[in-house]
Amino acid sequence: MRSRQRPLTGLSLPFALLTILLVILTIGGGSSRADVWGQALVRFVAWVTLIIAILFFDRRQSSEAQMVMLLLLAALGLVLLQLVPLPPGIWLSIPGRSQLAMATNLVGDAQPWRPLAIVPSAAINSASSLIVPIAILVLVNRLRENEHFYLMIIIVSIIVSSICIGIFQFSGGSFENSLINRPDPVSGLFANRNHFALLAAIGCILVPVLVVENRQLTRRSMAFALAFVLLFMGLSALMILASGSRAGIITGMLALILGMFVIRQGLKSDPNRFSPRFLSASLAGLIAIILVCFLISLTAGRAVSIERAFSLSTSDDMRSVALPTVLGIVREYWPLGSGFGSFDTIFRIHESFSLLRPLYFNHAHNDYLEIILEGGLPALLLLTLAIAWWCWASARAWRDNSALPAYFQD
Repeated sequence: MRSRQRPLTGLSLPFALLTILLVILTIGGGSSRADVWGQALVRFVAWVTLIIAILFFDRRQSSEAQMVMLLLLAALGLVLLQLVPLPPGIWLSIPGRSQLAMATNLVGDAQPWRPLAIVPSAAINSASSLIVPIAILVLVNRLRENEHFYLMIIIVSIIVSSICIGIFQFSGGSFENSLINRPDPVSGLFANRNHFALLAAIGCILVPVLVVENRQLTRRSMAFALAFVLLFMGLSALMILASGSRAGIITGMLALILGMFVIRQGLKSDPNRFSPRFLSASLAGLIAIILVCFLISLTAGRAVSIERAFSLSTSDDMRSVALPTVLGIVREYWPLGSGFGSFDTIFRIHESFSLLRPLYFNHAHNDYLEIILEGGLPALLLLTLAIAWWCWASARAWRDNSALPAYFQD
């Protein structure tokens, strides 16, 4: 990264298109529902950028990008395969379909050809959503060497913007985005507290990396930059606590530990500019800021994540209560699944009266279970392959010290 920090001139068309797409995602990409206006905007821009990429870019791809693209295309192919109409005899032989055939039998009509996906519109929406990661992968793969650094700056800017909006919400302000559905009380640019907490956790790692790797900063500039990093990490911890995300507590703690490790290793790698006393003072300042933000959230009664972690009993947690039903649905539709995007509809068919709530249970809140429920054995095999490749590629990257930043090298 040190060698990539060049003047912001002569940026490529892929970088410009990626910047536009990321801005649009920031504005309208904070929801996963199919009926929100942001989906139309985000997917339209993704299609435009992908078409431009196909028409004007070369077809070079790194080996890592090729594998990721193959996994994405395999996922898209699996969803599209579920939309292929099947003869009645084959469709009725698939587990979980006999109950759905009763409506046709009651009116006396012949069974029509139907796709494997029980909710075809939801499967079409699932296939359409994959255009976004495909477009981003194509654009990122065509960036120049020096543009990777600027991409980090854009991502960090998006994270900081979301944190600022979260602080505004934390202070009692209301932020309504008509492009997404009604957000949680403190969720930044997202409609969901968990996504916001995860973004804040990612920032706790990216922001320290962006600062400590910048060797062009003078000693005084680095001191101011580190002060910003410490303040940002403290405010991120505050936002995670206020978001109400229990999973965010775990990811946030892990990110803060890794962020402190990045700062420590980054300062140790340049002992000529920073003394051990400066390093100790920086880490102590970070811990102090986090403790102050923690106390502020507690005294203001806004540590929602901690409150939800201790106050929500198992009988009130819909995820735990609905788990036996979800496992039963997985078994009933195994091995081909119910079709991608169909969880909401399928769960309503099988939920008992004791599970009825004022709010509907739109997801299993367990990505692995939901993928298996909707995609069956083929989705499980694809997921296993993706995780295995990710582990292998990560281990290879860690072994190859030359590909890592200086403070991770031996």
